[in-house]
Amino acid sequence: MAEAGGARAGGGVRDGVRAYVLIAGMWIRSTMTYRASFAMTTFGNFTATFLDFVAIMLMFSRVDALGGYSLPEVAFLYGLSGVSFGLADLVIGSMERLGRRVRDGTLDTLLVRPAPVLAQVAADRFALRRLGRLTQGSLVLGWSLAHVDIDWTAAKVLLMPVMLLSGCGIFCAVFVAGAAFQFAAQDASEVQNAFTYGGTTLLQYPPTLFAKELVRGVTFVLPLAFVNWLPAAYVLGRPYPLGLPGWGAFTSPLVAVVCGVLAGLAWRAGLRSYRSTGS
Repeated sequence: MAEAGGARAGGGVRDGVRAYVLIAGMWIRSTMTYRASFAMTTFGNFTATFLDFVAIMLMFSRVDALGGYSLPEVAFLYGLSGVSFGLADLVIGSMERLGRRVRDGTLDTLLVRPAPVLAQVAADRFALRRLGRLTQGSLVLGWSLAHVDIDWTAAKVLLMPVMLLSGCGIFCAVFVAGAAFQFAAQDASEVQNAFTYGGTTLLQYPPTLFAKELVRGVTFVLPLAFVNWLPAAYVLGRPYPLGLPGWGAFTSPLVAVVCGVLAGLAWRAGLRSYRSTGS
């Protein structure tokens, strides 16, 4: 019985991945039909996100440090947040459209297809232009690594890719949990954006700028701090404002897994509660 259940679960995951790849591939082919439009929208996405970093550079034209962090250190935080969120936004950012499908009843068309609904929603209207945000974050991260003063060790080198992948996983979980909430609220995309787009904006700045109550909230309640604040504090050799032990920087993968499991449970509960509009 257990083996049969495991086989069904494994088959469901494979079916979901296959459906996601097929749907995303379809949208990519559609996008690349109009290459000039793709180039312009990607550049526009790149420019719009780069203005956030321009604002930070303008701040440093007046101050030498922000919350005790230098410009390269803030750029390090910015780049980590930008790349992690950029990956999640590229892969699963379409989840924010779920509320619209619930309202107009078009979610019903996904329910009757022989593919997992989560994979279909995640790949729906796959927007390759989001590579602009990911590229911009990567460039800022690369610049920061060339200028920040870090005493590199094997543990810190290993932590870099782990941090980025874990951060992507945490943001993906937030996207899924936000979509699950839209089954009940239906018109809550802006609430979801407050935790996704708003969360990445928060993480671009040092935790020392914010009240400890807020830092506790994004550490123990909605653990966005594990995207970059906590592991980056270890890499930069700075104490975390809450005085957490150094090994906490390596718990980001565990946090990502827990968040993913909770988001999956929320998604299943939301999907079971869905009632068709009848249209």
